[in-house]
Amino acid sequence: MQDAAQYTLDENSADGTRLVLSGKVTLANIAPLERELKRLSAPIRTVDLAAVDEIDTVGAWVVCRVAHEHNCDITGASPAAERLLSAVRDIDASGDTRPLRAPVWERVPVAVGEKVYATRSGIYGVVGFFGQILIGGVSLARHPLRFPIRALVHQMELVGVTALPIIGLMSFLIGIVIAQQGSVQLEQFGAESLTVNLVGRITLRELGVLMTAIMVAGRSGSAFAAQLGTMKLTEEIDAMRTIGISPIEVLVIPRILAATFMMVLLGFYASIMAIIGGAVVGDLTLGIPFWTFLARIQEVVPEHDLWVGLIKAPVFGLIVALAGCYNGLQVRGNSEEVGRRTTMAVVSAIFAVIVIDAFFAVFFTEIGWG
Repeated sequence: MQDAAQYTLDENSADGTRLVLSGKVTLANIAPLERELKRLSAPIRTVDLAAVDEIDTVGAWVVCRVAHEHNCDITGASPAAERLLSAVRDIDASGDTRPLRAPVWERVPVAVGEKVYATRSGIYGVVGFFGQILIGGVSLARHPLRFPIRALVHQMELVGVTALPIIGLMSFLIGIVIAQQGSVQLEQFGAESLTVNLVGRITLRELGVLMTAIMVAGRSGSAFAAQLGTMKLTEEIDAMRTIGISPIEVLVIPRILAATFMMVLLGFYASIMAIIGGAVVGDLTLGIPFWTFLARIQEVVPEHDLWVGLIKAPVFGLIVALAGCYNGLQVRGNSEEVGRRTTMAVVSAIFAVIVIDAFFAVFFTEIGWG
């Protein structure tokens, strides 16, 4: 077959053994040639492509692999063939060629280095973002008439008011679960009455505000990232800068303030709904009247438990808003990036909230609020 990919070995070349390829080095014809090339044992100094009529990406990959295995040069390639060869190999500063997929002992250090470099760049980006927020806040403080009060009220409605049903239902059910499961365990020691202590303290200190932060991250944090990311793609943010409007002042700061403030109210609301759920279980299954359960909450729950939750709430809201806004403003390129950054915003916010909550637990224990 004239079009078949073939090879010959020129052992009389001045540069040593020369592998001469000819015909169509393409996917349709490469299989027999590839099997024969794998069986070559003699050292090859040069791969000559001058006689090749046609080559595609698969053929270029086979040629690069042979050149890498024998540590030899590739000559005689046409401009089109050279472009394909460049697409399937990396050319470093010294001109050496390497296959597209390096061995694992080379790829792992490179991947680790890329991650470290990306982490450094990410830290720079976060610090710069904090600086932009600080500058924007100072600018609004100096010119209070520019403060976007309507945007703030709108975001407070989206973050807080519209979230009341889902957060209330979730917290109510969590209170039911805590009371029911806790009473089953405490019943083994004849201490069912301590279910009131369990529900009150765990909801006011931990679960009320923590679960609210997770819900706000999934609901509002993702919305922040998606909204700002879409505005980046449609160049609305660039247009705002062009006409002299700061996106940080108009878009970011209202969202941060709304999430920070509304988290306090939502966290307290979630704790109350969880306590009501525990009171319902106490009334139905434990023989503790509903109003008696609520009255006991005031007696057995220390006041500082309430303050612990109220102190953590705005910090969690700030973290969620920062993660959502930062990732939204980092969107580049295409709509797929919006989804990726939205996912990153939710995951990073939840992770940071849980880590900060652990630090809060240690801190409050150390100061005697354990």
